[in-house]
Amino acid sequence: MKKSLRILKRIMITLFIVLLLLATVTFVYLQRPQFGENPSGKRLAEIEKSAHFKNDRFQNIVERPSLSEGYTMLGEMYNVVFKNHPRREPSDSLPSVKTNLKNIPANSDALVWFGHSSVFMQLEGKKILIDPVFSGKASPLPWGVRAYKGSDIYSVTDMPEIDYLFISHDHYDHLDYETIIGLKDKVKHVVCGLGVGAHFERWGYKPEQIIEKDWNEKIELDHNFIIFTETSHHESGRGLLRGKTLWMSYLIQTPDLKIYISGDGGYDDRFKKIGEKIGPIDWAILECGQYDKAWQSVHNLPEEVAQAAVDLQAQNMIPVHNSKFTLGKHAWDEPLRKITQLSVNKPYRLVTPMIGEEVDFKNKHQQFKRWWENVN
Repeated sequence: MKKSLRILKRIMITLFIVLLLLATVTFVYLQRPQFGENPSGKRLAEIEKSAHFKNDRFQNIVERPSLSEGYTMLGEMYNVVFKNHPRREPSDSLPSVKTNLKNIPANSDALVWFGHSSVFMQLEGKKILIDPVFSGKASPLPWGVRAYKGSDIYSVTDMPEIDYLFISHDHYDHLDYETIIGLKDKVKHVVCGLGVGAHFERWGYKPEQIIEKDWNEKIELDHNFIIFTETSHHESGRGLLRGKTLWMSYLIQTPDLKIYISGDGGYDDRFKKIGEKIGPIDWAILECGQYDKAWQSVHNLPEEVAQAAVDLQAQNMIPVHNSKFTLGKHAWDEPLRKITQLSVNKPYRLVTPMIGEEVDFKNKHQQFKRWWENVN
């Protein structure tokens, strides 16, 4: 009996040491710069004044469980690891074109998509970059999510000087440490949600470069060039803590165009409210990919993307958040196939450029191929 107790005691001590070592390694690893910085000091004091910051974290307008009813985290982990989900990434290299961003005429209003949610826009001569990820990965871990073949053709060196860098939220597939470090000498201003500026300051950006806002605010960048910071239904976080920074959508208004950028987030009445308040929207850039019924509250399903475009009174819609990283269980091309079917006879025009293909905001007759149809 005493021998058994001694053995059990040794096992418990060994287990405790192993757990302590794992906790220590995790803590040390989380101090690496790619994990960013949580808000503190004056920044945190300003955040605490926000009506959307409650119980020590940001809240959605109407809180819903991240996991849909009938799903469990353990069940989803089992589903991903042990069940077969065919064609989650392409075996072929994705087709693309390489537009020289530095040679786009100054009087052109144009867009170039880089895959997933990374977008370059030129509006009224201003150069805007949204959620750029050029490191080839969507994870802080060396073995993490990697970009598809052919989808990672742009790098920081291909970028011109950027007037405004927009960040929708601080998840790794939208705020990429390596890219942000590489862009530091090219970016004049950063536009982001409350708290996200803490990451940028840790990474060497100056406080005066950072325009950090709450929902439902207005930023006048220039005469008749206005940014409206809009809501979303999502979450944030780069380490173990969640909800310390705010997730955003944006409406850019110039004398000629209204462009909505959804960022990530599940479907709710914000699209209809924005359409009623500011619509009709000329161009809607909407999240369409890496979705799942299990996390429908924080990521739009394709049918919800189509409805969101209608709610916004969008004239043109570009589906993004697809064709670069596998984060969902669906086939890699399912988002594009489904949104194409769902957009038939809708009041908006569906625009599906290849990665790197220039979109002319003023050309209503520009044609785009269904480039994914012959890719395995």
